[in-house]
Amino acid sequence: MAGAIVWMTGLSGSGKTTLAGALAIRVRQAGRWACVLDGDVLRAGLSRDLGFSPAGRSEHLRRVAETARLVAASGAIAIVATISPAAADRAQARAIAGALRFTEVHLDVPLAICETRDAKGLYRLARAGRLVGLTGVDATFETPVAPDVRIGPAMPPEAAAEFIVAGWLADDLMPPT
Repeated sequence: MAGAIVWMTGLSGSGKTTLAGALAIRVRQAGRWACVLDGDVLRAGLSRDLGFSPAGRSEHLRRVAETARLVAASGAIAIVATISPAAADRAQARAIAGALRFTEVHLDVPLAICETRDAKGLYRLARAGRLVGLTGVDATFETPVAPDVRIGPAMPPEAAAEFIVAGWLADDLMPPT
């Protein structure tokens, strides 16, 4: 059975990791293997040698995309949760996926809401001038023009996961006939 990549993009605090976890549970309930690839976790290991310059961010996302492709090629649903602020990096991730199903999910949550969810304290640090280059504050987030799925702030993670499964992954979750 073919695997797939679900690539979640959005600002810090938009709910990518939370939705990735809910989606992984829903995929596993359907009898498929799901692997969550969180950008922060991968940056601590796979990309620990990279900084946060535009070039470092692009290389990190290339590595994440290659990892997702390997996971999906094994037959799993690779669920990627990463800010991925540049449209070119998201396009490269889709190209790396090749023939594998690739679903771009934009968590379209306004900055003001993300700042209220500031679990890591990043926005507080950026607003205090102690963190430079935070996406959405002083680094650009290129809003996806035509993502496969757009999730707003009012949709609970479980409902969003079901929406993605029903609308985008249903064929991938069906047992072979």
